[in-house]
Amino acid sequence: MATILAVHAHPDDIEHLAAGALALLAAKGHAIRIATLTAGECGSSDTDLAETARIRKDEAARAASLIGAEYRCADLADLGVFNDDRSRRAATELIRWARPDVVITASPADYHPDHEATSELVRDACFASSVPNYRTGPSAALGAIPHLYFMDPIGGRDREGRKIVADFGVDIAAGFSMKQQMLAAHVSQAEWVARQHGVADHLASMEAWSRRRGRDFGVPFGEGFRQYRHEPYPRTPRLQEILGEALVPPAS
Repeated sequence: MATILAVHAHPDDIEHLAAGALALLAAKGHAIRIATLTAGECGSSDTDLAETARIRKDEAARAASLIGAEYRCADLADLGVFNDDRSRRAATELIRWARPDVVITASPADYHPDHEATSELVRDACFASSVPNYRTGPSAALGAIPHLYFMDPIGGRDREGRKIVADFGVDIAAGFSMKQQMLAAHVSQAEWVARQHGVADHLASMEAWSRRRGRDFGVPFGEGFRQYRHEPYPRTPRLQEILGEALVPPAS
């Protein structure tokens, strides 16, 4: 069995982009850890920063628990994620806490600055996680760099509207109901997403995207992923192997 860590910027990002695959992996018996770099505390017009952070972390923990996953937050500032020393050490400590074989994180190109900074931080933290003299907190250094993967960006495109092509897809039909339940646990986001993004129903929006992504792979519901294979990161297809029959060919 493998340990998989999914890291994104805000509570509910992972539920939109990777919860179907995580649900499938959890059902196979793999250990799942879910983490966010921020608590998404700017995402409310009704509660202050501290109360919003409390609410959103509670929702994230509840969503993670539906698949037996642990949740942790690095407590970096919402709309304040940057690739600096403090943030890199915080991201590295998350990876060391999780002890993952596989890390799945945000796309390097996305609409939100925190998403892009998270991708860069987690990429670099995977490298740093196995360096014993790079001190981050109570967790010990890993024995090796974990396998690293990127989720799709929101909408599957970068800031200029260019399509991001996945290395492979996942048929999440068997995990889609759980993906819905996990996103539904983020109750506070319904009103905020409607206000800030003009999306009246974030659950329906997620379903539409999952169906659209599924069409790229010839399945009812899909999620796309890319593997980071640059030196000295692992190049073997660890995630692809443990996905088994849910793995589908690249998008066209």
